[in-house]
Amino acid sequence: MPNGRTTILQIIPELDAGGAELSVVEVAAAITSAGGRALVLAEPGGRLASNVEAAGGEVVPFPASSKNPMRILANAASLARLATQEGVHLIHARSRAPAWSALLAARRARLPFVTTYHGAYNETNALKRAYNSVMARGDVVIANSLYTARLIVDRYHTPPERITVIHRGVDAGAFDPARIGNDRIAALRASWGVGAGDPVILQAARLTRWKGQGVLIDAIARLHTRGALRNAVLVLAGDAQGRDAYEAELRAQAAGLGLESRVLFAGHVKDMPAAFAAAQVAVIASIEPEAFGRTAIEAAAVACPVIATNIGAPPETVLAQPAVPAQERTGWLVPPSDPEMLAAALAEALTLPPRERAAVGERGRRHVLTNFTTGSLQRRTLAVYDRLLGTAMEATFSSSTG
Repeated sequence: MPNGRTTILQIIPELDAGGAELSVVEVAAAITSAGGRALVLAEPGGRLASNVEAAGGEVVPFPASSKNPMRILANAASLARLATQEGVHLIHARSRAPAWSALLAARRARLPFVTTYHGAYNETNALKRAYNSVMARGDVVIANSLYTARLIVDRYHTPPERITVIHRGVDAGAFDPARIGNDRIAALRASWGVGAGDPVILQAARLTRWKGQGVLIDAIARLHTRGALRNAVLVLAGDAQGRDAYEAELRAQAAGLGLESRVLFAGHVKDMPAAFAAAQVAVIASIEPEAFGRTAIEAAAVACPVIATNIGAPPETVLAQPAVPAQERTGWLVPPSDPEMLAAALAEALTLPPRERAAVGERGRRHVLTNFTTGSLQRRTLAVYDRLLGTAMEATFSSSTG
């Protein structure tokens, strides 16, 4: 019930794995640290619901994932009532279907409305563009990268002064390589069935076609044919989330190329810091633009070099030639859907001398700590709330966290 604290309501379809969902948890923690009240509306369950509660937030079960127009209208009425009952001061939407309900509710309740534009949504027709446009209708629109900000302006002609770029962040402590014990790494390798001395090529992404797992398997096959793969293995860390046919397709692809023992399907991995610490190189093989790509900064934070496709936001997080000289690079950028160029980058990453690999990794970690931390995301998001509400949550949070 209302208790006089500044109450921020975030709404998202589900609290499962993903960058948007993690940002919900991180911002809920910041709100409560600043003395506010954090409400999160989502479908019941979800891996991260307990994380919200552990951060001091309150999870309210809500049918937030429905795209049915009648349900969206009904949700808007329910949300407006709930906002009044709970003394909500601001509504923050993070996905399109619930954003329509949130927009209508915010206007009805005369509350500030914030959106975070998390994805480079496909727009194949005018109806789809109109549906997506709700994410550009916030009083403040948070873009998770410079790439996303340009996309919003180009598509919807949103005034730049209404857009705030807040990159996703990584927990610098949790992803500190000095804090990741060898026992955690060994346990993870054992669970994968990977030998202690076998290099790991890691892709951390849900199994969906646009993430490019098929291209990566083709690249691994090229290395294998040339004898350049040696004893390295590819670990696909991510579950299918219902796309069982695609997973079966990937398994058949690997088997057809004679790579059954070299391509491991790890499913959802809880200990991602240890996963990146166990890897020789991390790969983002997306064939469509990443609006941000959190795994690039998570890998770099533990000093793991990164190979990413050069579309979307990865050029903001991965420093690579020719944009920077070789002595400043933190990884490699390659064209999407190009297994040959990806294989070439993998071959170089796998043969880097230990000293050079350590230097690449250390530069990556410095780049992350300077530009992409959870604390920065939290402070800048609270500053958006302060701007709309006239509060001082950002200052309170900063003083409470040192």
